[in-house]
Amino acid sequence: MTIKEEIKEQVIELTKDGSRPPHLAAVLVGDDPASQVYVRNKVRSCEQVGFGSSLIRKNADTTEKELLEIVDELNKNPEIDGFIVQLPLPAQINEDNITLAIDPSKDVDGFHPVNFGRMIQGLPCYLPATPYGIMVMLERYGIETSGKEVVVVGRSNIVGKPMAILLGRKGNPGNATVTLCHSRTKDLAEHCRRADIIVAAIGKADFITGDMVKEGAVVIDVGINRVDDATRKRGYRLVGDVNFESVSPKASFITPVPGGVGPMTIVSLMQNTLEAYKNR
Repeated sequence: MTIKEEIKEQVIELTKDGSRPPHLAAVLVGDDPASQVYVRNKVRSCEQVGFGSSLIRKNADTTEKELLEIVDELNKNPEIDGFIVQLPLPAQINEDNITLAIDPSKDVDGFHPVNFGRMIQGLPCYLPATPYGIMVMLERYGIETSGKEVVVVGRSNIVGKPMAILLGRKGNPGNATVTLCHSRTKDLAEHCRRADIIVAAIGKADFITGDMVKEGAVVIDVGINRVDDATRKRGYRLVGDVNFESVSPKASFITPVPGGVGPMTIVSLMQNTLEAYKNR
């Protein structure tokens, strides 16, 4: 049974007495193509599991004050269980100010410092959606993490840092020895060659190559990058941070791009929204 089907069954059970279904809202500012695709997939996933969903679209010239007013309305709306403000935001808007304005109990992206801090301490919280999705993937595919050497490439607050924290925590998956690498790491390839598990989230196309990966390693590719391709109708194709052709023959497990981590991120967002609904 897929996770979406499991969520759908829970929604049917929770609403059979006539209660409203869980409701997820998304705010999209500007016209970033990747963000548009991601938000569209979120709306479609809401429909598939029986959630209500709202999409608030704003122009790229929206001010920070206007966006903060939208966040405030969503915080106060009792019909909305959780919402996300899609990143990146236009340059005139301070992302930190927006994140801080979101009610932690509706922060289903898991970016608010309250949820982040609770995650570090192992307390109940909404986990950041992408790392949460990866943890679920590791668990469901039965990939052993305890005592393993893990290298996380990339130190963003959205993926890299929370991924390192979650894999190092007590639990299953978890109990790994984690090295957090980034653009300033010396001998990054050497770190990667030591790893039993690599999580690539550095935002550079084909960055991890076959010579950086040991035989039998588990490779999780979080990246999604556009590269020009004249043979494609759209003029580009999507690739990850991992060079799939050179790495896949050596890996015991590797996630494809697109279609690997992305869908798990959306499913995790659904899980967090369902939890927020139950908490209300």
